[in-house]
Amino acid sequence: MLEAGQKAPSFKARIQDGTEVSLEGILSDGDGLVLFFYPKDSTPGCTKEACDFRDAFEVFRSAGYRVMGVSKDSAKSHTRFSENNRLQFDLIVDEDLKVQESYGVWREKTNYGKTYMGTVRSTFVIDSEGIISIAKYNVRATGHVERIATEMGITVEG
Repeated sequence: MLEAGQKAPSFKARIQDGTEVSLEGILSDGDGLVLFFYPKDSTPGCTKEACDFRDAFEVFRSAGYRVMGVSKDSAKSHTRFSENNRLQFDLIVDEDLKVQESYGVWREKTNYGKTYMGTVRSTFVIDSEGIISIAKYNVRATGHVERIATEMGITVEG
């Protein structure tokens, strides 16, 4: 598992509109990044989390952070999810799981006694130098954005 103080794993991936992005490119403007991983577009918990990030988006931007979400959903699914929920941030398409695996969020999970591989809801706050300042694994969607903001020293009305 990644921890605060470690270098964030580099990645190259596409966002919902097909544009290729990289961690280095995202950080090149001097901003940090709040990178959140979620299991599936348009499910209740994932929608709650994405909408909470949407509602706090300007607060994170004012503090010098971009926000991006990551899941294994397709570009088409991400586009629909983003449009339906008026998300102002990009969603990374990680169908091959490379980004999730590099951040240690694609793991064995158990639900109702059934074991399977899936995305563990997680968030990483990465500073402009590419160093992880906060790493949270297996978080609950409700209240998560406010908890992350508080840990960052940012006040989010909620």
